[in-house]
Amino acid sequence: MENYFKEFLTGQSITLQQMTSSDLEAFVSIESEMKTLLLANDEIPFPNTYEDHASFFKNISAKKEEFFFGIFEKSTNELVGSCGVYSINWQNSTCCVGISIGEQWQGKGLGTDAMKTLIHFIFNYMTVNKVKLQVFSFNKGAIRSYEKCGFTKEGILRNELFRFGQFHDIVLFGLLREEWNQIG
Repeated sequence: MENYFKEFLTGQSITLQQMTSSDLEAFVSIESEMKTLLLANDEIPFPNTYEDHASFFKNISAKKEEFFFGIFEKSTNELVGSCGVYSINWQNSTCCVGISIGEQWQGKGLGTDAMKTLIHFIFNYMTVNKVKLQVFSFNKGAIRSYEKCGFTKEGILRNELFRFGQFHDIVLFGLLREEWNQIG
């Protein structure tokens, strides 16, 4: 039982914490990076203003059916990204997850560590049976990370996204509780 307290929202090299107003500047900086903007969602990648980010930051904290965390590097307590649980469907026991890592911290395993920590939170503290996510087909690093976390490719939405002057696929991934229990 004591390990559960030590492991709560703590990974190998990160911790997941609720962000406060003192984290807003770092959050805006990460979310304003061009690479983050192009990988974040399937909308037209139009840069948000500081006020847009501040409004999102304020509103997400108020939502009781979504869980939004800052990802903090353990040794420095520096904000390196964010992740969250959303679209929770209690009837069917599913949810969606998303993650965003600042460009300077990508490729260092922090995203994989954060996603594993988030999944641990979901399967140990929520009555969810399936975690879902989607990723752009050209985001090879994220795909490798999700596969390391145990996600299985469940489908492809063909030519779903227009980026860089051409259409790209969106890859759908899922992870079942029983699969996580075997590897987690």
